[in-house]
Amino acid sequence: MVTIRHERSTDIAARERLLDAALGPERFAKASERLREGRLAAEGLSFAATENGRLVGTVRLWNVNAGLGCPALLLGPLAVAPDARNRGIGAALMRRALREAKRLGHRAVLLVGDAPYYGRFGFGNALTGRLRLAGTYEQHRLLGLELKRGALAGARGFIRASGHRIPKGLPDFLTGASAPAALPLAA
Repeated sequence: MVTIRHERSTDIAARERLLDAALGPERFAKASERLREGRLAAEGLSFAATENGRLVGTVRLWNVNAGLGCPALLLGPLAVAPDARNRGIGAALMRRALREAKRLGHRAVLLVGDAPYYGRFGFGNALTGRLRLAGTYEQHRLLGLELKRGALAGARGFIRASGHRIPKGLPDFLTGASAPAALPLAA
């Protein structure tokens, strides 16, 4: 049985191994990764899927500004262990993350991903056409979801990180990766 729960600090190493297996080292080259580098995930918005004590899925959300004065969250990466795919784990992680983000009062969620997959959760690119990321990405893959109607109505310009920075001097082993990564808050 798969359980979705808040991520714990003891999940970090397993999460990083899962992300490496699911996404490969090119995950560090993505434009959306620049928004996560050196930052903590949004408080209470890091989730793990476990099965028989093994981490099989992960998703985290990050505080960003969608242009000037438009707070939002950036979702990602969402990943499921290769041998656990096609069982609804990714969808369960998405539903939990979005439900919790809404409960905590967040107004909008952005991501870079495949519209056919994320569209079933309400994401689309109709509200993101005037938003930009620094770096290389495909504009049609920049998707948004309003958790509160009108939250992205005036969103335009560059998406910028706005969350808390990882404290200076934090040992690398606590982030669980050699490349910059966020440290989730234990729940």
